[in-house]
Amino acid sequence: DAAQIESLNESHKVGMAAVQNGQVAALLLAGGQGTRLGFDGPKGMYDIGLPSGKTLFEFMAERIKKLGQLSGKGDKAIPFYIMTSPLNHKVTTEYFAKHDNFGIDVIFFPQGTLPALTPEGKMILETPTSVAVAPDGNGGIYPAMVKHGIISDMKSKGIKYIHAFGVDNALVKPADPTFVGYCIHSNADCGNKVLWKTSPGEKVGVVASKGGKPCIVEYSDISKEMSERRGEDGRLVFGAGNICNHFYTIDFLENVVVPNLGNMYHVARKKIPHYDAEKKETVKPTANNGIKLESFIFDVFPLSVKMAVLDVERKDEFAPVKNPPGTDSDSPDTARMLFSNVAKDWLTKAGATLVGDTKSDLCEVHPLTSYNGEGLEQWKGKTVNCPFTI
Repeated sequence: DAAQIESLNESHKVGMAAVQNGQVAALLLAGGQGTRLGFDGPKGMYDIGLPSGKTLFEFMAERIKKLGQLSGKGDKAIPFYIMTSPLNHKVTTEYFAKHDNFGIDVIFFPQGTLPALTPEGKMILETPTSVAVAPDGNGGIYPAMVKHGIISDMKSKGIKYIHAFGVDNALVKPADPTFVGYCIHSNADCGNKVLWKTSPGEKVGVVASKGGKPCIVEYSDISKEMSERRGEDGRLVFGAGNICNHFYTIDFLENVVVPNLGNMYHVARKKIPHYDAEKKETVKPTANNGIKLESFIFDVFPLSVKMAVLDVERKDEFAPVKNPPGTDSDSPDTARMLFSNVAKDWLTKAGATLVGDTKSDLCEVHPLTSYNGEGLEQWKGKTVNCPFTI
């Protein structure tokens, strides 16, 4: 409705002002590998098959560059912090160096690992001379930021607001001024951008309140009745789907999250390769034999005093890349179609008439042409043949 549009326009202005004042940073969780996609390398280096051949990393970096340009403060207005994993740190940093960091300010730091334990709490040997370790979950972003001096680095640059997101969304809007501005406007210490669930069965965690504190309830922990409950407006009550898209103030990270880091670990039972002294080799167990400690990025939500939740349009903001090509959901193919649909939508809204193969999944508006559909006025009244690249 009109009031909502006006309020989002207002949020956008507040967010753009923060970008212009050099107060906004983008923070990417890029520890994941492309294994499930059948790709040997960091997931961010995956190309979803658009005509430009751009990777997920490239789309994000160019959007950040474009937003800097739109703010009038230049290509490097928004620093881009990237959390890698020990497994892909070298490959990721080399990839960015090869592309001259895509012309923006990029800072890398690796996620930590924690030793794997036996159910009795003893460490597990993976070889005669090394302990079995595992990444500490995406919540490891907080201790890693402390260990590598990221919070101090942000403060030295005058950063006040951080937009954090995962690597596997081809439509993510890094440092999104509307979301950042909405959180600032709401006076929030922490924020979550969500998609309302379309059906009760959709397997995503949702934002809820537990004991008066905000939290994410995992899909598996919600009863059937709760998942199906609808409000007077017909929308699912527990419908605010979490997509790993978060906002923090630097004060919240430094003064609230960091002092509470020790309380955030969960136990996950896993199959952990271990050294068998009799066989003199490392064996892979067939059943769970140990525990890994992990934490989630959203484990800090209950510490928030004022959390903002912004519900956005799925088709504009979410193209997950998780499953291998050929899969009918969350695959490079579905992401490419969603990306292409956004490009068509932008041109139509700009006043262009689309002809040709209008169902094509190869339509592309480059991030350096437009961050979010702006700046396409020259296409008004023109006929554009699909597929197109602009």
